[in-house]
Parts: sequence; C-alpha cells; structure tokens
Amino acid sequence: MVTEACKKNHITVNGQIAKPSKEVFPTDKITFRKDQITQIITVLDIPDNRVGAKLVDMYRKNETPAEVYEHLELLKLSKEHYRKNGTGRPTKKDRRDIDGFGNEFKTEEDPD
Repeated sequence: MVTEACKKNHITVNGQIAKPSKEVFPTDKITFRKDQITQIITVLDIPDNRVGAKLVDMYRKNETPAEVYEHLELLKLSKEHYRKNGTGRPTKKDRRDIDGFGNEFKTEEDPD
C-alpha cells in the first residue's frame, strides 16, 4: 500500500517526493494524505529491529494540527445529516417528494 503511494508521488520526506527505497533518518518529516487529511509525521528514532504496532508510537510523533481532525469530524456529521447511512440512493418517489417540498411554500396569491 505504501509502495503504491510512493510510486504515485503521494508521499514526501522533508518536502521532496519519496521513492519506495528512500531511507529515513531521525528528525525527518514525512507527509502523506490519508482519509482526506494531510498527515505530518516526524521520525524520532529508528528501531534496531522490527517492532510491534503498539511500540511504533515511541519512534514517531504525529504533528498533524488538531483543527484538521475537527474539520474531518464536521465533514462526517454533515454528510450524515444530509442522508442517513444505509438508506442508499433516493427512490423516484423520494425524489418527487423532495421536488414537491419546495413547491408547497408558494401561495396562490403569488403572481409567479
């Protein structure tokens, strides 16, 4: 997955596009896009051996601004408000109801 992202020039290290074989060193800043958020990770140290997923946070620091996460949460809420999850595409009847909804507010006295 990461190799494909590197080949598509979606990952940068210290502002330069990274290839899959790029070596990283402590204090390098890695920037990539995930879930509509541009993530910024700083490498704190390189482990001697492979480590488990729970220990990875010891070797990196997430410097992505908190406002970005708040914006993503707001985006999710706005999409959910527009159409509830699992309801799918509106049916023809739903669409007619939606189109007719705006027409209900016009009064008989309007010249339009």
